[in-house]
Amino acid sequence: MPKECTSNLNSNGAVPGEPVKKDENSRRGNWGNQIEFVLTSVGYAVGLGNVWRFPYLCYRNGGGAFMLPYFIMLVFCGIPLFFLELSFGQFASLGCLGVWKISPMFKVFVLVGFGVGYGMMVVSTYIGIYYNVVICIAFYYFFMSMTNLLPWTYCNNPWNTADCTGVVGSGRHLNASLANATTTLVAGVSEVVNRTKRTSPSEEYWKHYVLNISDDIGNFGEVRLPILGCLAVSWCVVFLCLIRGVKSSGKVVYFTATFPYVVLTILFIRGITLDGAINGIKYYLTPQWQKVLDAKVWGDAASQIFYSLGCAWGGLITMASYNKFHNNCFRDSIIISITNCATSVYAGFVIFSILGFMAHHLNVPVSEVADHGPGLAFVAYPEALTLLPISPLWSLLFFFMLILLGLGTQFCLLETLVTAIVDEIGTDWIIRNKTIITLVVAIAGFLLGVPLTTRAGIYWLLLMDNYAASFSLVIISCIMCICIMYIYGHRNYFKDVEMMLGFPPPLFFKVCWRFISPLIISFILIFTVIQYKPITYNDYVYPGWSLAIGFAMALSSVICIPIYALYKISRSPGATFRERLKNACRSHPKWGPALQEHRTGRYAPMASEDTVEARPLKEKEELKEELKEEEKEKERKDEISLTIQGSNGSTNTHNNPNPSA
Repeated sequence: MPKECTSNLNSNGAVPGEPVKKDENSRRGNWGNQIEFVLTSVGYAVGLGNVWRFPYLCYRNGGGAFMLPYFIMLVFCGIPLFFLELSFGQFASLGCLGVWKISPMFKVFVLVGFGVGYGMMVVSTYIGIYYNVVICIAFYYFFMSMTNLLPWTYCNNPWNTADCTGVVGSGRHLNASLANATTTLVAGVSEVVNRTKRTSPSEEYWKHYVLNISDDIGNFGEVRLPILGCLAVSWCVVFLCLIRGVKSSGKVVYFTATFPYVVLTILFIRGITLDGAINGIKYYLTPQWQKVLDAKVWGDAASQIFYSLGCAWGGLITMASYNKFHNNCFRDSIIISITNCATSVYAGFVIFSILGFMAHHLNVPVSEVADHGPGLAFVAYPEALTLLPISPLWSLLFFFMLILLGLGTQFCLLETLVTAIVDEIGTDWIIRNKTIITLVVAIAGFLLGVPLTTRAGIYWLLLMDNYAASFSLVIISCIMCICIMYIYGHRNYFKDVEMMLGFPPPLFFKVCWRFISPLIISFILIFTVIQYKPITYNDYVYPGWSLAIGFAMALSSVICIPIYALYKISRSPGATFRERLKNACRSHPKWGPALQEHRTGRYAPMASEDTVEARPLKEKEELKEELKEEEKEKERKDEISLTIQGSNGSTNTHNNPNPSA
């Protein structure tokens, strides 16, 4: 190609002025550019936990001293695992199911078997169901903030009880008119009724109005129609943003992944200008170095890194599978991991500056107003916002930020499920109609989320959060490391990464992948088991049958891994157990780069009859059939690439192909 033509090519491989950019992988599609992948991955990793869990953990585990084990775990476990999953998905250009052709013993799925890929898919399903319910509640609070007076400001509402005590005004103002209540706002700021246990208006609004919570997890009651409506809105937003796969979601993340930082900055600037904000930040950061010697602190740090980055959910593998083959995912993994952790630290300043202001007005320690999880997002922080001038504005910004943070993660969870289904079935119709699959999965997610909108919904939501996505993730991640490093072989994988990136993984990552990260993951698992306590919600203790359901959800994603592994070994050819094990662990013939031009070296095609005959007798016919299917696939490839919808998100028609372009 002439030099002047080469210089006119942009980074996406298309000549400027072409109506449609050419994807490297025309069958599955690629990201529009690398910024879309980075922003999507940042949106996936940076979620609600960065805002409502990390600041609380930091405060409870030694303040600034917690940063030491936190960043050590980031370096030795978080970034290596992140890089491992990104490189894994990018190399094969397959989702969390198809990528396990690396070792069929660990790659199986519904009706055929179960394994690591299925476990990732099940975990993403569980999380996707309840995560969108949290987003829908944020939507509800966002809509209810569109008023002159936040409804959780005073105790003069029909849902309030006699124990309600507001931070603005007191019990004797309950029957006052709105005008009188506004007049006494300043005078009543620090007035709190002397009761043994204070119940805030925001807490009663949350329990008695938004949730109308029942007295038992088995007492579902009626569906909360406002929450159900917001759930429908949430799923519609997610579907519309993914209607064209990564082509549409890649454009949406320019806003959803960046605007939360704008909101965080606005809330931070407002927060640090308030009285008492410095006290809150001191509580957040004051080092308690003696806690560094506490094993629980290290366990919390490792767990937070692991869960915050989204390892073993399948999302990282899925997002990386849409990268171009030679993309520098090593650079991306470092950028995304550090951005995620820096966001957690930054969010802590935002949260504790406001909570310090609230503690200052109540004349109580910050520890009495600090909270985490739903308690922070929907009780403590909303109550603190009522103390600010123009409180509806700050409330709108806060809940809009929560919505965007949640959507960034939800996009990837849904895309993980859809990509797994499309890659696994792989028919022409499925690929062309990926939008229909996305719609079906979204509708199924909505219907499965309906029970969580009942009066007992919060009990089930917390049950799923504590069990469905807990130690099963740790087990899946540990098995993934063992499978890649010790069954597939670390030397093979290092060569794969070098072929893809142009340089081998740094020595530090080689050591982490083989030794350090699996040890840390094992430590997290042991820590989780030792620290286990039956789940409670405030004063409510979950019954035994509900805990059994929780453990069943946790085990559903991991129990079939050993069962199918034993089955695969028993069905493999070989005279001895060692031979059977070796044959069961052999990589699938199709494992490797997805595109023919990237299958070089040991992945170069060897489709001769001699190759077939060299296989064990039981595999000959299967391999012959696979070779025939590959030939048919090549014949259809050009036709499919001409009119493809779904993951490409557009219809590309080239009536007169021009090879020189």
